[in-house]
Amino acid sequence: MDHAFLTVTIPIEEQLSNNQKCSITKDSEKEMSFIKNLIKNISSINTSNLSDIKSLENVIDLLTYIIERAWNKNFKIVNISKHSKSWWNMSCSRDLEKYRLSKSLAD
Repeated sequence: MDHAFLTVTIPIEEQLSNNQKCSITKDSEKEMSFIKNLIKNISSINTSNLSDIKSLENVIDLLTYIIERAWNKNFKIVNISKHSKSWWNMSCSRDLEKYRLSKSLAD
């Protein structure tokens, strides 16, 4: 008996695993860069000619593009583990490093 085999290619998009997320650390240089980039580019959007739905949609599309571009430029991939703490920030890291260097309970 002649068996014909069909080969099917299934495209699989690259995506982050469940133990990773994209993040910009609060109070970091990257957060400041993200905000400055948004302010600069959003303030340059011309909104003086919003006379119809199409012009409004164009401004919204541009706003979406600006935010996405700023995010992609500044985010980092963070690994999430059972030890991850959502409240941990750069200040905590600096204080921990200070303590590790001094070994003083005051730090």
